[in-house]
Amino acid sequence: MKTLREAPKDEEARGAQFLIRAGYVNKEMAGVYNYLPLGLKAIEKIKAVIREEMAGLGAEEIEMTALQNAKTWQASGRWDDKVMDVWFKTKLNAGGEVGLAPTHEEPITKMLTAYVNSYKDLPCSVFQFQTKFRNELRAKSGILRTREFLMKDLYSFAKNREEHEEFYHKVEASYKRIYEKLGLPQVYQCFASGGAFSKYSHEFQCLTPVGEDTIYHNADFSVVLNEEVLNDEVLSELGVKREELVSEKAAEVGNIFTLGEKYSEPLGLKFNDENGERKNVFMGSYGIGVSRVFGVIAEKMADEKGLVLPSAISPYQYYLIGIGDEGMRAAEEIYARAPEKFIFDDRDERPGVKFADAELIGIPERVVVSDKTLRDGKIEVVTRANGATKLLTKEEFLSKLS
Repeated sequence: MKTLREAPKDEEARGAQFLIRAGYVNKEMAGVYNYLPLGLKAIEKIKAVIREEMAGLGAEEIEMTALQNAKTWQASGRWDDKVMDVWFKTKLNAGGEVGLAPTHEEPITKMLTAYVNSYKDLPCSVFQFQTKFRNELRAKSGILRTREFLMKDLYSFAKNREEHEEFYHKVEASYKRIYEKLGLPQVYQCFASGGAFSKYSHEFQCLTPVGEDTIYHNADFSVVLNEEVLNDEVLSELGVKREELVSEKAAEVGNIFTLGEKYSEPLGLKFNDENGERKNVFMGSYGIGVSRVFGVIAEKMADEKGLVLPSAISPYQYYLIGIGDEGMRAAEEIYARAPEKFIFDDRDERPGVKFADAELIGIPERVVVSDKTLRDGKIEVVTRANGATKLLTKEEFLSKLS
């Protein structure tokens, strides 16, 4: 890993600049980023939190292809660029055309036709972590709006609306726990347009000045609306007045949709009910942009010095610095106790350079072991988020590692 003095000149978003300078990501081109060791560790920690919650819902993990069959999408009507204008498509040398997946509703529905036949097969749910591709006209805001990104998508399959809604509400609660576990503050469930099969869908919006959405909320956030659904009819239905709402910028970090029979009908996903009657499966779709969540945290929780990562997603807990001969030897001994918890900055550099990089990289705690502090039998521990400093004995600090 290496830090950089400057980010690419075409990178405008502050969070993305810090991610590049701190060595988390490398910019391949506009809207396309490589994840370096630090960035990949952070992404994997986000995935681990999500995966734990998906297991709690009883969802099974799968992995689907990025290459998409045109016929499957033609059946739903979404292969047409006039309907869905974000496709990356390519011609096969053997003839025909395929797409790079922008989402997976059609393929997952088609696949389940081979495995769902009876009411006894339902309900069920599957999820995946998968790279998606969207041909955005203008990629911007670093890893917040990209042409290639990592998504967690969950799909549910039920016998009827009632069974679907029971699972839907469980996902609502699960998503709230996910954002709490990730340490991402000010995330609110927001009413958004529901499409053909539900009056509303729900988005999870995080307040941030760099967000692309405008949301309206009342004082206690019990009502939060995306600007796209803000009208007198909705306000009346929810029992709020327009003057009670304030607007703020926000970034979407998740969404949940009732799909109903929108995909099961054209793609033939049906089941035999208890009476032998053939019926369409009732579906739901639930997404979290994994790389987008990382980007929102980088934007929202940074300060003028660099990133400020929550422990839940930080690649390491401690940034370890040894100063002086005795300090370096003691730091090496500490590192050897639990190397998986430390970035050990053992470079032949001035302490000020190491301190600056520790703040740029944004690891939760900086641990400084110096000749000076050791004379008093202490080591210094500084919290990145608020600058709080503690002096601990070596034994006291080592006890935190167990």
